[in-house]
Amino acid sequence: MNPPDAGERVMVTNALSVDVEEYFQVSNFDRVLDRSEWEALPSRVVASTGHLLDLFDEAGVHATFFSLGWVAERQPGLLREIRDRGHELGCHGYGHELVYELGPARFREDLRRAVRAIEDAVGAPVRGYRAASYSVTRDSLWALDILAEEGFTFDSSIFPVRHPRYGIPGFRRLPARLRLPSGARIDEFPLTTLPVGPVNLPLAGGAYLRFLPANCFRFGLRRLVARGEPVVLYLHPWEVDPEQPRLAAGLRVRINHYFNLRRTLPRLRRLLASHRFAPVGEVLGGLARAGRLPEVELGAAWRAMPAV
Repeated sequence: MNPPDAGERVMVTNALSVDVEEYFQVSNFDRVLDRSEWEALPSRVVASTGHLLDLFDEAGVHATFFSLGWVAERQPGLLREIRDRGHELGCHGYGHELVYELGPARFREDLRRAVRAIEDAVGAPVRGYRAASYSVTRDSLWALDILAEEGFTFDSSIFPVRHPRYGIPGFRRLPARLRLPSGARIDEFPLTTLPVGPVNLPLAGGAYLRFLPANCFRFGLRRLVARGEPVVLYLHPWEVDPEQPRLAAGLRVRINHYFNLRRTLPRLRRLLASHRFAPVGEVLGGLARAGRLPEVELGAAWRAMPAV
């Protein structure tokens, strides 16, 4: 991808996304909370998602909401409200299980169950996917072929960082149309990173938006946009819900999950006022029309391709 000229840089549109899940469904709680307990816990996803919908209305922006099928089955009215307020709906899997732990057969079953729940709720096809905890890794790239076979046109699951749970270090940082081993193609919008020397620093939202100093996060975002690189920003409804019940967990998990929840909405509001945002599918479509979505063979995409 060639760097855009100065005029194009001003007009960069970034992708805004929300992973729709309950506060108790995050991977950090997998070892402290059995899935059989989910039904007994109070649901808060409708109210917390409503805060985000109101903020997006206020800012005049639309987003992609990647919903769990589990949520879609229990809260179909929430998904219809998301659709009716002009947002794109995507799939986050059914029950927030890691792709590489599901394996190909169970992943396909999980995917189909989630899609049925979401499409039954909104009466429209789902074409975008994001894996639970970004768990499309080098060991589970087979998932992209399955996504393409099931009719998905884009994915935003690959994080080009090193992390204990997710990530493909050295993966191409910028959006591309991946040519898969099967011959199929799927558009990939990797989670945003800021290259600093040989290291890619995560800068995509979520915990990084809460943990990094606000000025540092905004500086990194401005730097990428000034280079003409579209970013994808993500967060979860529970990250704007500081009153959520506190679950018993170790200190590291508690810090990771509950830190700075009260600051998420103000920080997000400032970002929305400073940059252009649109749904993931819309941004990818714009890049394709502008000739800025190069086709890349999947194997080449993880061999530390240059950023531009």
